[in-house]
Amino acid sequence: MFKKVNPRQNFVEAEHRHLKRWYEKGIIKKYLKKNKNAKKRFAFLDGPITANNSMGVHHAWGRTLKDLFQKFKTMQGFAQRYQNGFDNQGLWVEVEVEKKKGFKTKKDIEKYGIDKFVEECKKHTLHFADIQTEQSKRLGYFMDWGNSYYTMSDENNYTIWHFLKTCHEKGWLYKGHDVVPWCPRCGTAISQHEILTEEYKELTHKSVYVRLPIKNRKNEYLLIWTTTPWTLTSNVAVAVNPELNYVKVKQNDNIYYLLEKAVSCLEGEYKIERKLKGKELIGLEYKGLFDDLPEVREKRPKHIVIVWDEISEEEGTGLVHIAPGCGEEDFQLSKEHNLVAIAPIDEEGKFVKGFGSLSGKKAGDVPEEIFAKLKQGGFLYKVQDYTHQYPTCWRCKSELLFRLVDEWYISMDKPDKVDKKDPRTLRKKMISVAKKIKWHPSFGLDRELDWLTNMHDWLISKKRYWGLALPIFECSCGNFETVGSKEELKEKAVEGWEEFAGHSPHRPWIDKVKIKCSKCGKTISRIPDVGNPWLDAGIVSFSTLVDPKTKKVSYMEDKKYWKEWFPADLVLECFPGQFKNWFYSLIAMSTVLENTNPFKALLGHNTVFDECGEEMHKSKGNAIWFDDAAEKMGVDIMRWMYCRHNPTINLNFGYGPANEIRRQFFSTLWNTYSFFVMYANANNYKPKKGNLKKKNLLDKWIVSELHNLVREVTENLERYKPDGAARIVEEFVDNLSNWYVRRSRRRFWRSESKTDTKEALDTLYSVLLTLSKIIAPFMPFVSEEIYLNLTLGEKKDNTASIHLEDFPKPNKGLIDGKLNTQMNSVREIASKVLSERAEKGIKVRQPLSGFKVKGNISDKLLVILKDETNVKKIELQGVRSAKEAVYIEGSLDTKITPKLEQEGLLREFVRQIQSCRKEAGYNVDDIVSLDFVVSKKDKLLKEALNKFEKELKKELLVKNLGKEKQDVKYDVGKELDFKGKGKVWIGIKKV
Repeated sequence: MFKKVNPRQNFVEAEHRHLKRWYEKGIIKKYLKKNKNAKKRFAFLDGPITANNSMGVHHAWGRTLKDLFQKFKTMQGFAQRYQNGFDNQGLWVEVEVEKKKGFKTKKDIEKYGIDKFVEECKKHTLHFADIQTEQSKRLGYFMDWGNSYYTMSDENNYTIWHFLKTCHEKGWLYKGHDVVPWCPRCGTAISQHEILTEEYKELTHKSVYVRLPIKNRKNEYLLIWTTTPWTLTSNVAVAVNPELNYVKVKQNDNIYYLLEKAVSCLEGEYKIERKLKGKELIGLEYKGLFDDLPEVREKRPKHIVIVWDEISEEEGTGLVHIAPGCGEEDFQLSKEHNLVAIAPIDEEGKFVKGFGSLSGKKAGDVPEEIFAKLKQGGFLYKVQDYTHQYPTCWRCKSELLFRLVDEWYISMDKPDKVDKKDPRTLRKKMISVAKKIKWHPSFGLDRELDWLTNMHDWLISKKRYWGLALPIFECSCGNFETVGSKEELKEKAVEGWEEFAGHSPHRPWIDKVKIKCSKCGKTISRIPDVGNPWLDAGIVSFSTLVDPKTKKVSYMEDKKYWKEWFPADLVLECFPGQFKNWFYSLIAMSTVLENTNPFKALLGHNTVFDECGEEMHKSKGNAIWFDDAAEKMGVDIMRWMYCRHNPTINLNFGYGPANEIRRQFFSTLWNTYSFFVMYANANNYKPKKGNLKKKNLLDKWIVSELHNLVREVTENLERYKPDGAARIVEEFVDNLSNWYVRRSRRRFWRSESKTDTKEALDTLYSVLLTLSKIIAPFMPFVSEEIYLNLTLGEKKDNTASIHLEDFPKPNKGLIDGKLNTQMNSVREIASKVLSERAEKGIKVRQPLSGFKVKGNISDKLLVILKDETNVKKIELQGVRSAKEAVYIEGSLDTKITPKLEQEGLLREFVRQIQSCRKEAGYNVDDIVSLDFVVSKKDKLLKEALNKFEKELKKELLVKNLGKEKQDVKYDVGKELDFKGKGKVWIGIKKV
C-alpha cells in the first residue's frame, strides 16, 4: 500500500523533514560519492559567493541553477568535485566591519590596530560563510560543505603571488601615476572594473558657468562650464574641438566665446558677432582663476587653449575646463600637451596644504566658497542645479572623486617579453581566449569582447588593509621585486621572517618581512597596498585544485591533478557586471598563466527584481530575504520559478508569481500523484516491472510523450537551457493531468476489465516514477516525496533517495511521433468545439448530436474525441489520408433533443452526488445507499433518473437505490437544484 496523500500537504514542513533525513541518514554523503570512480568527469567551477551577509533571493537564483546542473550531471553518472566557494577579502568586508565598530575613516582603523581589524574581518566573513552554508542546504543545494574554498586562504593568496610574478616577468606589471576614481570615505582607488552601471546614481549638483579673461583682449572671455566646482582650483587649460562651430557673442560690454549650439545657456539679450571654427581659439592664453594660491603659484600653469577632438555638442559650452590632477581624460591630455598637473586633494578628499582657506576642507563641501571666490574675482557667470548620473563607491555608496595617485597596474597593451612564439599583448591574447568559450546567452561574447577591447589597464592595488598582500617590494633606486611563493619569500627574507612565521599572508604580519633589492642591494619593504578583490576570485581555476594526496595546490606542484579538472566544463553567475569582473579576471589569469580558456562554457543569468519590476532595496521595503521566501513559499516553488525563467531577462520575484506557479503547475503535479495513490490503493495495486508495450491508445500516447520528454529535457539541459527544460515539463504535466488522466479516469475504477484498470495504473505509475526523476534536479524535495512513496509506500528505508538514482534515458522505440501529432490535432479540435460550446452557453455535461471534421482521424481517436466533446457522432469530410484533421468551424449541432436533455440531466445529477460524497468524506471505493425524491411536476428529470437507474448505481457505487425519504440519519441530506429543470431531494449514507 502507498501512504495516503494529503491533498492539503504542508510542503515547507515536508522540505524540513527530507532535509533532516538527508543529512542524518548519510544520503548526501552517498550522493557525493556516487560517481567517485567514474571515468567521465564534469568539472564545475563555483564562483565564490561574497560571505558578507545572509543570502537574498537574488543569490538563490544562481545557486539553484548551479545545483540543477550538478544534480543532472550526477544522475548522468559524471564524477564531480562539488566544491563551494566563499569570497572573503576586500572592501565589502572592511566596510561592514567598520560599520559595526563605528569607524568613520582609515585613521580609526589604524588607531584600533590593523592586526585586530584584520582578525575582525576574518571572523565576520567566516560567520556569514556559516550562515550561507546553512541557507544553501535549505535550498536543497548538495555540495561538499566541509571542503569549501575560501579566497582568504593561504593557497589562494600564494597562487596569486605566482600569477603576479609571472605578469612581472612578462613585462606587464608596472607602477603608474594617473588620475583614478577615488572613494574619500574608504580612502582607496576604485578600479574601472568596480564601477558598474548600477553604481551610477542620479544626483543633483551645483554646476557653474565661469568666464575666463583672455589675455591681451579687454572684456573678452572664454565661457566654460563644470559640475565639479572644486576642480576649478586646479585648472591649467581649456580645450576646444577644432572642427566644431563656435560663436563670438556680445552681451552688454562683454564678449564671450562658446559653441554655437550652446548659446541658450546665456542669460539676457545677446548678439552673435561672428561664427568661427574651434581651431581659431587654439593657443589663446587666459588669466587663471586661482593663481594666487601657493600650490598653483608653485606649478605656474600656462593657462592656454588646447585641442581635444573628443569634445561633443551635447552638453556644456564646448570649451572644456582641463584640470589634469582631477580628471582621467584631463590627465591624458596633459601628457599630450605637456601640461602641469595640480593634485588638490588627499585620500580623505580634503584639500591639501597650499590651497588657502580651502585646505583641510572636503571637496564636496566647498562649492559655495568657490562660487564666492569666483564672484569676488569677477569670474562667475551663473550657477544652476544640474541632475546627472554620477559614479558612487560600489561598497559604501559615497560619491567618488578623481585623484592623481600612484597605483599598480597590469598592462593590457605591452608585448609579452617571455613568450617568443606568441609575443602579443595581454589584450589580444585575452580576446583570442574569450572566443574559445561557449557563451550562454550568445551575446555574452559580444559584451566581453567589447569590454576587453575598450578597457584600460587593470588597476590592481588598493590602499587598504584586509586583502591580498601584493608581493611587490619597491626600492628607492627605481627597481621593484615580486615574490612568487611563500618559499621564495622565506629564501629572500633578510628581516622579519620570525615575526611573520605562523601567520597568514596578510597585513600587518607580512609587512614585517624585508628583502634585498637585486639591483642596488638595499633592504626594501613590501608596498603597503593590498590587491583588487577580483584577483582573489579570478585565480580559483588554479588555487582550488588541491591534490587530495599531497594536500597542496596541484598547479604549483606537478599539475597532474589540476590537468584532470582544467578547464572547467561550466561556470555560472549573474552576468551584469561580471563581464568586467569575475569573467574578466578568470580569463585574464588563465591567459597569463596558460594562454588558454579557464572554462569551456558559461551560463549567465540576469537580475532579480520585485514582482512589480522594481529593484529590491531594504529602504523601499520590497527586499525579500532568502529565509523568509523559503519558509513562506517553499524552496521547490522558488527553485521552479528560477529554473523556468529565461535567464537573459530580469526575474520579477514575489509571492504573487509563486502562487501562480503553485496553481498552474505544482498543484497539478501533486493532484495527479494524489489521484494515482488514491485509486492504486482502492484497487490494491502492486507495481511490477512489466511489458513496455501498451494496448490502450492513451497509454501508448502518454508513454510516447514521456520518452519524448526525457529526450527533450536532456537535450535542453545539455545545452544549458534550464527554462526550455522546465517549460517542457510543465507542458507534459498539463498533458498528463488534463488529457491522459481525465480521458482515462473511468479506467481507474469503472473499467469493464480489471486488466485495463491494471494497465492504466501501470502506465500512470511508471510515468510518475520517471517524471519524479526528471524533476529531481529542479525540485529536490517534492520529487523525493513522490519517489519514496512510489517505491517504498508505507515501508521505511533510511538509504533510499531519488538523488541516488540515474537520470532517465529515452527509449526511442517508444516515441511515436505520428501518434503524438494526431493526438495534438484531436486536442486542438476538442479545444475549438469546447470554445464554441462556451460561447453558446452549453455546458460540456450536456450531450450534443455532433460536428464535422475535415481530414482523417482513426476510429480509436474518434472515440476519445467524442468523449471529450460529449457528442454522439463526428462526421469526417475530405480525404481520409490527409495528414492533419481540422474542425470545420460552425459545424457543431447545438440542437438539444429531449433524449439528449435527459442524458445531460443524468450527468448533472451524477456530478452533484459526487460532490455530496466528497462532502461526506467518503473514500473513492466506499459503497453507499442513495434515496431520492423528484417532484411529480418535474417529469423530464424524473424520467431521466428512472431510465438510467442501472448507470446511476454503477457510477456512484450505490448498493441500495430508493425513491422515498427514509426515517434514518443520512450522512448528507439536501435538496439539489437543476437550474429550471427541477429539484431533487437526496439522502446518502455509507453502507
